[in-house]
Amino acid sequence: MIKERLATLVAEASDNAVTAEEALAATVPLTALGLTSIGQMRLIDAIESEFGVEVDLTGDGLALLDDLDGLAARLAAR
Repeated sequence: MIKERLATLVAEASDNAVTAEEALAATVPLTALGLTSIGQMRLIDAIESEFGVEVDLTGDGLALLDDLDGLAARLAAR
C-alpha cells in the first residue's frame, strides 16, 4: 500500500511526466523516466506531509528518491 501511494505521489510531483503505473513498474531510476529535480523536491514535500517524516538528503537520501521499493521499505520501517 505504501508503494502504491508513493507511486501516486511521484505522478503528482512530476505532473504525470512519470505515471503511477510507470513508477510501479520501473526497473530504472525514476529520474531516467522523467522525474526532474523540481519533481524530486515536490515529492519530498509530499512525502514529508503525507507520512510525517523528514526526508534527509544527506548520504543516500537523494538516491533513495530514485528507488520506489527502497523508499517504501524505508517508510514502512518507521
